[in-house]
Amino acid sequence: MRMMNVGADSSTSFPKLSLSLASTHEDVKEVQRLRYKVFVEAMGLETLKNHEGIERDEFDDVCDHLIVRDTRTLEVVGTYRVLSPRVLSQTGGFYSEQEFDLSRLANLRPRIMEAGRACIHPDYRSGGVIMMLWAGLAACMQREQAEYLIGCASVSLADGGHTINALYRKLAADHLSPPEYRVSPRLPFPLHDDPLPEGLQVPALIKGYLRSGAWICGEPAWDPDFHSADLFMMLPLARLDSRYARHYLKEAEPA
Repeated sequence: MRMMNVGADSSTSFPKLSLSLASTHEDVKEVQRLRYKVFVEAMGLETLKNHEGIERDEFDDVCDHLIVRDTRTLEVVGTYRVLSPRVLSQTGGFYSEQEFDLSRLANLRPRIMEAGRACIHPDYRSGGVIMMLWAGLAACMQREQAEYLIGCASVSLADGGHTINALYRKLAADHLSPPEYRVSPRLPFPLHDDPLPEGLQVPALIKGYLRSGAWICGEPAWDPDFHSADLFMMLPLARLDSRYARHYLKEAEPA
């Protein structure tokens, strides 16, 4: 995958950004430091604190890591972890299988790519970084000839679960997958029938998935480690909205 640069001229206050795949152990360490900064320090996840200041798990060593850097400082400001079908034998399954039963998707496994651990530095959340990461996902899907993108979208439970309850009820009405693609949570988050609040905001990551054509494939799972509830999202490449397809796939073309 080629390196891509976007952004305003260096004389402006906007950063120039570059997209690449992690190619060294130190690249991966930088990704893990950013994840620690966002997931542990900013979100206050006490159970994940450690003296190294990195957030990692057993999937990191076999996955690809998309990296967005600020080219002026070379700081890693965004990342996505990518698990392709060719390494499933090394991991024993997708990360999301820790939270969801994916039995109904068994026949699709050789054509599925999983994206996870989406993370963007708080100072770079204006939209450019996530667009570059999505272009990188498109490039990876082309390389792996994957037809389906899956991933877990997390919603904080800091408010006692009111947001995830309202989000699921609101979004499932229009974005629930056909029954043959449904998954079931291993540890379901309890939902209730309280009235939907006014002005409910859909998180940017989930909104991006849905605008691109993704489905929600079932009720949310409870993730105690991250103090969140997760929605299983699935985007068949055939459903990718034409406007986004033109943008992502153009950006993903090899040099």
